[in-house]
Parts: sequence; structure tokens; C-alpha cells
Amino acid sequence: MPDNLALRMRPKTIDQVIGQEHLVGQGKIIRRMVEANRLFSMILYGPLGSCKTSIASAFAWTTKHNFRTFNATVDRKKRLPEIAEEAKFSGGLVLLLD
Repeated sequence: MPDNLALRMRPKTIDQVIGQEHLVGQGKIIRRMVEANRLFSMILYGPLGSCKTSIASAFAWTTKHNFRTFNATVDRKKRLPEIAEEAKFSGGLVLLLD
């Protein structure tokens, strides 16, 4: 379990996400994707603290897909092919590019 309080408190399911009802509310696009257990590429855009990472991780937890993050300022390029291979073998993966 991560030591960071923010990571421990992050929502584990789409139902636990507070706010962003236009994305995760009943009948909305991300809610429908989760209910159908279907992954699609998407861009979540917004200011700091607008739940982009929380929505992506909740999507992964709810659909039982692996969740990985990649930050261009600290991660190395060679990690991307590793993540791609994991996605091939796992049948689905939520990747947050930051």
C-alpha cells in the first residue's frame, strides 16, 4: 500500500468519484464505458485537482484492468515498450500519460 495519503484516499470505484458528474454520472460516457467494461482511448484535460488521475485509476479498479502511469519528465523512454507488452498480455490496461 502506498504511503502517500492522497494515493490511499483516491477513489477505488467510479461510484466513489466526487464531482465530474458530466463524465461519471448515470448514463454519462465514462460510466457507460465502465458498465460495458470497454476501454477506449481518451484525453482527460483540466486544471490540477480536477480528478483526471482519480477518474483514470477508478476506471481501472472498477473494470479490473491494470493501471500504470507514465510521466515524461521522470520516466525513461524504454519503459513505454514494457507497458505496451504488459497491455498485450493482460488484455487491457489503463495508462495515464502525464
